[in-house]
Amino acid sequence: MSRNGMISECLDGLRAAGKKGLIAFITAGDPGLAETVEIALSMAGAGADIIELGIPFSDPLADGPVIQQASQRALARGATIPRILETVREIRRRCGKPLVLMGYYNPIYRYGAVRFAADASGAGVNGVIVPDLPYEESGPLRDAAREAGVDLIPLVAPTTTGRRLARIAAAARGFIYCVSVTGVTGAREVIETDLEAFTGLVRWHTALPLALGFGIAGPEQAVRVSAHCDAVVVGSAIVSIIAEYGKDPSAGREAAALVGRIRAALDEGRL
Repeated sequence: MSRNGMISECLDGLRAAGKKGLIAFITAGDPGLAETVEIALSMAGAGADIIELGIPFSDPLADGPVIQQASQRALARGATIPRILETVREIRRRCGKPLVLMGYYNPIYRYGAVRFAADASGAGVNGVIVPDLPYEESGPLRDAAREAGVDLIPLVAPTTTGRRLARIAAAARGFIYCVSVTGVTGAREVIETDLEAFTGLVRWHTALPLALGFGIAGPEQAVRVSAHCDAVVVGSAIVSIIAEYGKDPSAGREAAALVGRIRAALDEGRL
């Protein structure tokens, strides 16, 4: 069944209601795949609008230490694409919110782009983000994803030129992931990018929703950056909680509590 459009419909609906979207990221398989299901459901229940699951990889170039370590733990515990897709299937059975996979291209290429897109769609995935796949080389996966009804969501950075941004935006689906800083993922005290100028340039090229991620540590920062986007992405701050609690059931509760605090702050628009 085609799931194309579910992500943008979700974010467009929030935008029409005057609300900001909240995209919550965790690494699939950390601390275990069964726990991933429960944590994802807990975050959805706490107010996450989109659940983003990272496919662990041994060389995650765009990720900082927190997510790198989560990937290593997940790989050590046997997280593979087929097992992650089964995990997604279970989440989808119990959750109607959009689900996005974020993974590096090497495992996807080895799995097969067409097979990956088809299997992801069959499991209930709505979108895929591949941070190390340049637009110029994304054609095969982009075509396979479109055929399977899955959005291939691009990333753009403050350093992306206007000419290249125009090409990326023309092919984008779902939303455009705006990387708020140059560098790797990880919570930061201060985001120094001129977000107004950055997102203004992106909006000039597209009507798709914009999500800002990389560096958002908690409610206050989420509210600040939300003035410049349609959704915020929170990852490392959540993954840090999971690292602290491991397989203890408190991991899901504490992750959901952070999501709930960010959701409340976004809804109230307060700092």
